[in-house]
Amino acid sequence: MLARAKAILEEAINMRTKGLWNLAVRRSQEAVELALKSALVWVGIQPPRVHDVGPALRENAGMFPKEFAQYIPKLASISRTLRAERELSMYGDEESGVQPEALYSDEDAQNAIEKAKFVLEQCEKLLVGDR
Repeated sequence: MLARAKAILEEAINMRTKGLWNLAVRRSQEAVELALKSALVWVGIQPPRVHDVGPALRENAGMFPKEFAQYIPKLASISRTLRAERELSMYGDEESGVQPEALYSDEDAQNAIEKAKFVLEQCEKLLVGDR
């Protein structure tokens, strides 16, 4: 899962470069979701089939090494924040009819990518550091 998350993050970076900011946000969310699910699997937890796994991280914080657990509040916050953008970034605001491309800026895309990079960095330290 972590390898897929890395590949998806690269796609997000590519989308930003192309000016497809909404898609960069969407792919960043997907990368975060997979990376955090890989962390849950690492401690033996079947990840929930939801897009925001922050609550599962919080509930099981005691199962993680303290080096990772100290970041769980921030990781959960990132998961929740990007989860809130998941549908908007793909479908736009259906109530107002605003297309997704009109909702996001380069700054939004960069912010989402930076959050995803942080999550992947922490998850990689957890998974790879164990070997």
